[in-house]
Amino acid sequence: MTSRPTGLVAILRGVTPADAVDVAQVIFDAGFDAVEVPYNSPDPLESIRRIRAAGPPERRVGAGTVLTPDDVRRAADAGASLIVSPNTRADVVAETVRLGLASYPGAATPTEAFTALDAGARAIKLFPSTAVGTDGMRAWASVLPPGTELVPVGGVDATNLADWARAGAAGAGVGTSLYRPGDRPEAVGARAAELVRIWHTDVRSTP
Repeated sequence: MTSRPTGLVAILRGVTPADAVDVAQVIFDAGFDAVEVPYNSPDPLESIRRIRAAGPPERRVGAGTVLTPDDVRRAADAGASLIVSPNTRADVVAETVRLGLASYPGAATPTEAFTALDAGARAIKLFPSTAVGTDGMRAWASVLPPGTELVPVGGVDATNLADWARAGAAGAGVGTSLYRPGDRPEAVGARAAELVRIWHTDVRSTP
């Protein structure tokens, strides 16, 4: 169960352990709420360990593309506090909850979302968000239990982040529009700061 709203999550697909700490640091410095290292990155668990070791205990570091309960356990051992999947598997959600971690199962239909909630999830990753859309998310929110966090991922960038926030998203996962392997930390930090500005200043501060 999430202890505070999800906020902005940076998806560092392809990051290497050598670059992970520097890239994560500029993203956190810009005001992002969490970073996620997908399993289909080079040595993802080592990257998670390094990011975790470099920051304060409350820093939220996640593992992404988590497909099995064993993946959940290995990510937990590396220090991940968020478990993010592209799909809905009840056993993955249940193991995540058992270990006291925040579960973000991917869902593209209300049926998948309810399956994830029945397994113990309290947040749903809308994936791909382009298939659900802001109108779809609003419709989901009208039937899902109150307090369910909906977090769009897949196609979220600076051009549509404000639309998602205004539609009621509890957060958003931002991937290639923020980080691609080999990007310099300075460039990533600048993009992260712009996304934070959109999320907080342009939207959250609007009466």
